Order: sequence, then structure tokens, then C-alpha cells
Amino acid sequence: MSTSRLVRPSEGRWLAGVCAGLADRFGIPRGLVRLGFVVFGLVGAGELAYVIAWIVMPKGD
Repeated sequence: MSTSRLVRPSEGRWLAGVCAGLADRFGIPRGLVRLGFVVFGLVGAGELAYVIAWIVMPKGD
């Protein structure tokens, strides 16, 4: 289910669709991207990166 552009999908998302959009775009499991954001949030600025991606990524169809 790889897309050619980076968008937040309207289905299969939990919060804003940032992790689902990144996973779909790069062809990796959604759970792995979500886990990466959790780990990054514990040791860095994962929450800030998520909010910025939420603002920057357009909403998909």
C-alpha cells in the first residue's frame, strides 16, 4: 500500500495519521513507526516531531 506522496491517510490511523502516513510512504510496518516515535519521545523530542509532522503533512483522501 505504498503511495507516491507523503499524506496522512483517512483510514487505519490512531491519532492524526502521521505514523500511518510515514509507514505507507516508506513501505515499513505501521507498528514499527509508532514504536519509533514512542522511543524517540522517551529519549528526545518525539512529541515535537509528531506535532510538526501533523501540521506539515497534508490529509489524504
